[in-house]
Amino acid sequence: MMGEDGNTLSYRQAGVDIDAGAELVERIKPLAGTTTRRGVMGGLGGFGALFDLKQAGYQDPVLVAATDGVGTKLKLAIETGRHATVGIDLVAMCVNDLIVQGAEPLFFLDYFATGRLAVDDAAAIVSGIAEGCRKAGAALIGGETAELPGLYAHKDYDLAGFAVGAVEREKILPRQVAPGDVLLGLASSGVHSNGFSLVRRVAERAGLGWDDPAPFAPGLSLGEALLEPTRIYVRPLLAEIGKSDTIKALAHITGGGLPENLPRILPADCAARLDLAAIAAPPVFAWLASSGPVAEAEMLRTFNCGIGMVLVVAEAAADDVARSLTDAGESVCRLGRVEPRSGPAIDFDNTLKLAT
Repeated sequence: MMGEDGNTLSYRQAGVDIDAGAELVERIKPLAGTTTRRGVMGGLGGFGALFDLKQAGYQDPVLVAATDGVGTKLKLAIETGRHATVGIDLVAMCVNDLIVQGAEPLFFLDYFATGRLAVDDAAAIVSGIAEGCRKAGAALIGGETAELPGLYAHKDYDLAGFAVGAVEREKILPRQVAPGDVLLGLASSGVHSNGFSLVRRVAERAGLGWDDPAPFAPGLSLGEALLEPTRIYVRPLLAEIGKSDTIKALAHITGGGLPENLPRILPADCAARLDLAAIAAPPVFAWLASSGPVAEAEMLRTFNCGIGMVLVVAEAAADDVARSLTDAGESVCRLGRVEPRSGPAIDFDNTLKLAT
């Protein structure tokens, strides 16, 4: 083969396999095809991707963009060899940020960088990305795969996601949050994709490996249980937003937890009062708190502690919204209410109920 005759160098000898990259593109194309939606123009392979907002049905759209990654949760995927779900995490972290603006996710792009391209592993990752896009109703319309020997160790990789959505101008959130509004919480599926540097330290201190039984999830290994993907809240929330103007604001509970994320959607003269006892925290959080040990204040500012999304709704609509979202498959709790602010932006009553 040219460049591998013993006298000249090839890109492959330098650690980059162009043929593997081409093979991955061919594996990706049918996966991306399963995510197509109204508005997509063309397919994969061009230098850029086109999307027609008018064809998607928008009259006076405002574009909303978000980017995020999966963080050190990727270390679990790499060390366990389980790559099928971190793509869902990647999409979820981006599209859940779009929906808090009231925006419908339209399309998604990914960036996958690795030290050496393993086509089967990469295809599993992209399969998860495609599944996440289907859950969110977004089209996977492009991305980039970078083989970077010398920058990443042999099996290491990183992911970044880029999502673009649209919302009609008069539907942008948040809007008209006021004292007396009710705070509803939507249950998380677990740790989601924040705080895994601390999770890994807790597992190390507990003397557990990823293949050991999960103390909080019978029948699963610790790695399997912790790789539970981030819940995607887009479809039920879009449906609820489309019905009326009862949802005034949404907060995606990611890094920083409730104390850092909920104040971001409150007016300067408003505070949130939350009842921690109302949260049915999944057993993983009790394990983290006891095995660390990790104090409650640190739990609250590091993890979602069982609440992945918070809604602000008018008191008169709270029961109907909760019932509708429950019917759509979400676990909903009444977290508290918005009050006039006289001190901190968020006040907690009671303590977390952490039971294994």
